Amino acid sequence: MAKDNKRALRGRAGRMQGGRGSGRASKGAVRLWGRHAVEAALNNPDRHHRKLWATLEGLDSLDGELPADFPLERAEVADLARLVARDAPHQGLVLECDPLDDLHLSDVLAGDADRPIVVLDQVTDPHNVGAILRSAAAFNAAAIVTQDRHAPPESGVIGKSASGALEIVPWVRVVNLARALEEIAEAGYWRIGLAGEAEANFAEALPTGPVALVLGAEGEGMRHNVGQHCDALARLPISAAMESLNVSNAAAIALYAIATRAVG
Repeated sequence: MAKDNKRALRGRAGRMQGGRGSGRASKGAVRLWGRHAVEAALNNPDRHHRKLWATLEGLDSLDGELPADFPLERAEVADLARLVARDAPHQGLVLECDPLDDLHLSDVLAGDADRPIVVLDQVTDPHNVGAILRSAAAFNAAAIVTQDRHAPPESGVIGKSASGALEIVPWVRVVNLARALEEIAEAGYWRIGLAGEAEANFAEALPTGPVALVLGAEGEGMRHNVGQHCDALARLPISAAMESLNVSNAAAIALYAIATRAVG
């Protein structure tokens, strides 16, 4: 790489014992693309990297040096286009790696209760999940929680949309979301579900203690059983001229409200 003063990237770091990474449904290799997603993965000690394809320009854009023995293949733009989804903005970088290890909900609940938890009920669009991960990282959320089914697997689309947050925010996959919400309540969290039909304003419904933000899929919203496992349902005060917000936009606004609430 052209720059001599770049720090060393972590390279082929083995995954840590105990599964500190994000829970994933993916079993095979994952391909990530784009500078932010690839660079974050290279710097994540919980990642096991298989191979990096890169153009000279892509390599030079990385803020760090690869180890001498890193599995690297120089490529042209046309070569990379064949490795990823059609028209994917790879920015000259495609990284193949293993999915991150599973993380148990109990590991998150044992952490900092001042950080919110984001619970997604059947949000299946990878662009939305990626954008929510990005907002979760921006507003210091402890994790996102989804079902192991009815949620997208770890992928390049999520990685690109998350802009590096896929490596930062733990992703917990559970079998039963209602049971997970019970565990979250037992740990002392106040579970607030966003619902457009709710009477309470979200800011008014916010407690002073730990918060789990629950969001449902666009269109269908939260399932009835999931809503019943919330302590309160609240709405964002959007204009009557607009029926609803994209779920990732709603998540960002709600996380901002949690981060800026008056406590005490």
